Amino acid sequence: MARLLRPLLRGTTYTRLLHLWVPMLMVSVWLFIDPSTPWVPALLLLPLGLVPAVRRGEGVQARLMLTPGEPEPGISEAPAATWRDRLRTVLWLELRMLLGGAVVFASVWLPVLCFELVRCAWGGAPAGVPLLDRLPPHPAWSLLAPLPLLALYGVVVGLGELVTAAARRLLGPSAAERLAALEERTEQLLERTRIARELHDSIGHALTVAVVQAGAARAAGDPEFTDRALSAIEETGRAALEDLERVLGVLREAERPVSARPTLADAGRLLESARASGAKVDAEVTGPVEAVPGPVSREGHRILQEALTNVLRHAGAVPVRVRVAVTDGLLILEVRNPLPGAIPGPGRGSGLRGIRERAALLGGTARTGPDEGDWQVRAELPLG
Repeated sequence: MARLLRPLLRGTTYTRLLHLWVPMLMVSVWLFIDPSTPWVPALLLLPLGLVPAVRRGEGVQARLMLTPGEPEPGISEAPAATWRDRLRTVLWLELRMLLGGAVVFASVWLPVLCFELVRCAWGGAPAGVPLLDRLPPHPAWSLLAPLPLLALYGVVVGLGELVTAAARRLLGPSAAERLAALEERTEQLLERTRIARELHDSIGHALTVAVVQAGAARAAGDPEFTDRALSAIEETGRAALEDLERVLGVLREAERPVSARPTLADAGRLLESARASGAKVDAEVTGPVEAVPGPVSREGHRILQEALTNVLRHAGAVPVRVRVAVTDGLLILEVRNPLPGAIPGPGRGSGLRGIRERAALLGGTARTGPDEGDWQVRAELPLG
């Protein structure tokens, strides 16, 4: 019994209920204006959901009211960057209004039904409740009075869980946002590993010197040696403190933003670097490359970089054809060069695996291998 009633003691249950009630405010205002067209608010949500900032507002509200206190609720707070995000936002708004209507209906009529059953049990006549107005008064109706409240409990808790799951699905981070978060998390872990290594080397060295010098000074019993040992401990300790202060200064600095990493707008430097290494690079760029979303553009830059690196490593200074095209919601990257003497087998090489993994993470595809006498690397990445 205590387990069954536990959701009633959680504040999240009531914040989720409030979250479902909020859209009904707009509906209530509209019904006051024109009750003959209750479908108009749902129609107005269609263009509203296409506004990029609406996704951010809904995400912030959902995190605060549906998953309060959860560090990683799986709900994005970023504005819509693609049409897929906008359409997901529209679907979320419509679903939220539908569930809100269901919970408001249950919140009003189920308590009324309970009250009317009690009235009927005490001999009163139900008023304005369908079906109950045909029932004769009888004390037995009191046995049914708790059922509407149990149903209300199930509706409030169940719809709260349902709207939270829908928020994670429809307002959750897109593939590009997940990739950007993964990149940022990876960089943070690498930086922490480097700092931990520096602290280990610096502080560990200082403590080792201090322990050895102190032990030697105590064993020697020579005042002059003890003075030298204490001086060495002091100098080593000061150096360790300086290293510690420097590392802590790095930790206090703001993290490098993801947007600072190279994108396809910086591809010119890659091509010039390949040319400087002896390759004859013929590049063709079509479409609005500068409009490619940040995560896709950054991964495209890395795929292009890895493909050119493989050409220089395995084929040397050979003619290279590079094609970058933005068309029909896709970013197409193609790098072709004459086949080298030894053809790498499909699936071998960490560079080629990395290209395919990056493409797959964005929901795209990448092909590497011989093609019409050339070695080809071709990646197709969706923009949304």
